[in-house]
Amino acid sequence: MTAGETLRGLLELTRPVNVIAASVLTFIGAFVAGGATTHPFEVTTAVAATGLAVGAGNAINDYFDREIDRINQPDRAIPRGAVSPRGALVFSIVLFLGAVVLALLLPLPAVAIAGINLVALVAYTEVFKGLPGLGNALVAYLVGSTFLFGAAAVGEIGPAAVLFLLAAVATLTREIIKDVEDLEGDREEGLNTLPIAIGERRALLVATVLLVVAVLASPLPYLLEFFGTAYLLLVLPANAIMLYAAYESFEDPTAGQSHLKYGMFLAAVAFVAGRAVLEASAAA
Repeated sequence: MTAGETLRGLLELTRPVNVIAASVLTFIGAFVAGGATTHPFEVTTAVAATGLAVGAGNAINDYFDREIDRINQPDRAIPRGAVSPRGALVFSIVLFLGAVVLALLLPLPAVAIAGINLVALVAYTEVFKGLPGLGNALVAYLVGSTFLFGAAAVGEIGPAAVLFLLAAVATLTREIIKDVEDLEGDREEGLNTLPIAIGERRALLVATVLLVVAVLASPLPYLLEFFGTAYLLLVLPANAIMLYAAYESFEDPTAGQSHLKYGMFLAAVAFVAGRAVLEASAAA
């Protein structure tokens, strides 16, 4: 492998799209808390720490999952030989250390969230991933907690708490669908994921029920006056996309979990628009 191929492999290990998405969610948490413009250093530091931590978590996950990926994802960096297992491990440690250094510059509540998340990221593959539902729930917490982390960085967690719950439930739905998609490799590796434990259809029914609960709860930020009407106008089509994705997953889990991600992205846009319009109305 050339140096260029190795660098590309290291970048792939981080899952750049996931890194960017998590960093954006951290920024949204700070924005919803009203600190995006008043605490620029804390926001920038939190966003950077999130990006490094997510990249590190994805790299360490690929290190531990390298044998499963030879079946489920043979084109990933380690199975195809672009990065050695040892190289992936060292790379993840470097990223983790960078995330820790940045997190320590933030207020204590944000440091506490970062500490819990860093331990969870490392423990996920070795301890929780193969436990029915628990691994999914941990990933859901980690995604939702990016809102809390951004808000804690600017000293105001309250408004982000509802977003944390909504994002966590939607993510839990997607993680269960992804386990259905990865059923063959997970069974080969001896993991006991939710679809293996209770069956594919039952797992998808659980995922759908969870999503319906999140959709029904989605007006809460508007009712609590955290967001303006722009939030409702955007979150309704986001809900429709996510509900269709859950329905689609019964026939095509790969397409379903992919489309669910688009709905979650639109919901994140709804959070920003809802807060922005509310602040603009208050200023007027």
